Amino acid sequence: MSVVSEQQTPPSAEPRKGLSPRKRQRISRGIQYAVLVVILVVLIALADWKSISQSFFNLDVAREGLPELFTVALKNTVIYTVSGYAAGFVGGLLLALMRQSSVAPYRWLSAIYIEIFRGLPALVIFLMIGSLPLAFPGFHVPGDVYGQAALGLGLVSAAYMAETFRAGLQAVPKGQMEAARSLGMPYMRAMVSIIIPQAIRIVIPPLTNELVLLFKDSSLVLFLGVTAAQVELAKFGNDQASTFASPTPILVSGLTYLLITIPLGYVARRLEARQGAHR
Repeated sequence: MSVVSEQQTPPSAEPRKGLSPRKRQRISRGIQYAVLVVILVVLIALADWKSISQSFFNLDVAREGLPELFTVALKNTVIYTVSGYAAGFVGGLLLALMRQSSVAPYRWLSAIYIEIFRGLPALVIFLMIGSLPLAFPGFHVPGDVYGQAALGLGLVSAAYMAETFRAGLQAVPKGQMEAARSLGMPYMRAMVSIIIPQAIRIVIPPLTNELVLLFKDSSLVLFLGVTAAQVELAKFGNDQASTFASPTPILVSGLTYLLITIPLGYVARRLEARQGAHR
C-alpha cells in the first residue's frame, strides 16, 4: 500500500510594506525645512526691528566714517596685508628650501620654526613683537607700526606658506631637475629657473587662501598701539562705535572686509577648480 505524501505549497510571499529609502529621505528633508522655517518665523517675530534698524543700520552714523573708512582704514589694512604677505612669501619659500636641504641643521631649524609659529596664536606673536625693546634695548623695527605689522604677519604666514611651498616643490616631477642637471645646469640655477616657478604655479590656489586669512589677521595690528592715521578696519570700526555709541560702524567695517575676502575666496576656488581640471 503506497502512501502518497501531499506536498504543501508555501503561501505566496506578500510584498514588504514600508517606505523606500528615497521617500524616507524626502520626508526627513521636509521635516528639516519645516523646522528651519519655524525657527526663522520665531526669530522674525521676536526681533525688535525698529531697534535693529536704529542700532545696526543707522545711515547717519555710517556716513560719519566716510571717507576715512576707505582712505585710511581700508588703505592701512591693505598695506599691512600686502607687506606681511610679501614677508611671508619670501620667508616661507626660504623655509621650504631649507626643509628639503641636504644640510641637516637647515632642516632642523626650518622644522623647529614651522612647528613653533604654527603652534603659537598670532596674537601672542604680536604681543611679543611689541615687547622686543624690553629684550633688546634700543632696538626698533624699521617702519614703526607698519614694519611691526609686516614682521608679525610675515612670521605667522611664513610658517604656513613653508608647508605649502614644500608640497609644491615635491609635486614637481623629479625628472625636471634630472634633465636640468644633465644639461650642465647648476643645482641652484635649476631650482630658481625651473623648479621654483613650477612649484609656485601649483600652489597659487592655497597661496590665495593664505592671502584671505592674512587680510583678516591684519586686525591684530591694533595690539601694537596704532594712532588715528594707522588704524585698520577693525580698530576703525571699534573706535567709531565707541564715539557714536552705535554698532553700525562695526557692521560697516565687517561688510568692507567681505567686499575683499569674498571675491578673493571666489578666485581661489576658481583656481583650484581649473587646476583640478588640468590634472
